[in-house]
Amino acid sequence: MTNLLNLTLPELEAWTQSELGEPKFRAMQLWQWIWQRMARDFDTMTNISRPCRELLAAKACIVWPEVSAVEESRDGTTKFLLRLEDGAQIETVLIPSDSREGVRRWTQCLSCQVGCTMGCTFCSTGQMGFERNMTMGEILGQILVAREHLGDTRLHWPILRNLVFMGMGEPLLNLKEVMRSLESLNNDKGLGFSPRRITVSTCGIEKGLKELGESGLAFLAVSLHAPNQAVRERIMPKAARWRLNDLMAALKSYPLKTREHITFEYLMLGGVNDSLEHARELAPLVSAVKGKLNIIVYNAAEGSPYQAPSEERILAFEKYLWSKDITAIIRKSKGQDIKAACGQLKAARQKDTAAADADPKNCE
Repeated sequence: MTNLLNLTLPELEAWTQSELGEPKFRAMQLWQWIWQRMARDFDTMTNISRPCRELLAAKACIVWPEVSAVEESRDGTTKFLLRLEDGAQIETVLIPSDSREGVRRWTQCLSCQVGCTMGCTFCSTGQMGFERNMTMGEILGQILVAREHLGDTRLHWPILRNLVFMGMGEPLLNLKEVMRSLESLNNDKGLGFSPRRITVSTCGIEKGLKELGESGLAFLAVSLHAPNQAVRERIMPKAARWRLNDLMAALKSYPLKTREHITFEYLMLGGVNDSLEHARELAPLVSAVKGKLNIIVYNAAEGSPYQAPSEERILAFEKYLWSKDITAIIRKSKGQDIKAACGQLKAARQKDTAAADADPKNCE
């Protein structure tokens, strides 16, 4: 059966004509039921004739990711562990942001791969290894799960306002499905997200960067985390194969719209990349492009080879960057009490399962 979540609108139009013998407008009806009204049952689609609904049920399905676990932090951050059709597990996170007129707004962090090939030494997902790419339906299905959880059914000014591709996986290594997802997200007859409210984060993959920029479908964030090639090789060995100088040269020609910036993500690791000298090296990199910097303070996890930087180093680092007219913002870490960082919840569940399997009390 065809999972209709995996079809873009043009693909859905072609499918309804070839498989159902229905005109194009039928595809638009289906599209709106799936993405705006979040329907999962063809019988609820009351403006579609019964014979057509019966044929749909025989040939197609609408399958969302299944919620395996939900954990909510004291600060409102909510993490979902989701099970896909083949049993693979991924994570998505809802992050509370500003409130308007008493209504809280949310940002969702999306995964695009089951696991990750990059192996960044500070990342839980990177230590899991790579299983497979996710489909468009699995990527966008995360949004449907989140909107249902929030009771977010408004077509205009929904409370889920921003999307960031910063979850499990490297988006540019699943370029085809990520681009299909972005095209569908930008459709105002469906989920209707403006490119200004979508950010795609990459650790620095040469292939696909130009295509993403030329599409204009999302803002760009770059996981930099190092001010020089040597540090980048140490903490991001696979990403560092595209040398830092070459990455920065490519970013200088990256197409940006008016008032648009490249966001650099910089994870401060105690004693690794947090010195004043590191700040001095970092400043000209960010200044060379139309960029701004998000500073993320590392929170040491059990078994991690890294430690958090001191408050003194954090403030000195930020102060120096501001002195060089660089917009540098220390991003508040959220969801610390629920392992909200990428991959931590899945890793914890796998560890618990392994321990239970090894416990003699669980053996018959």
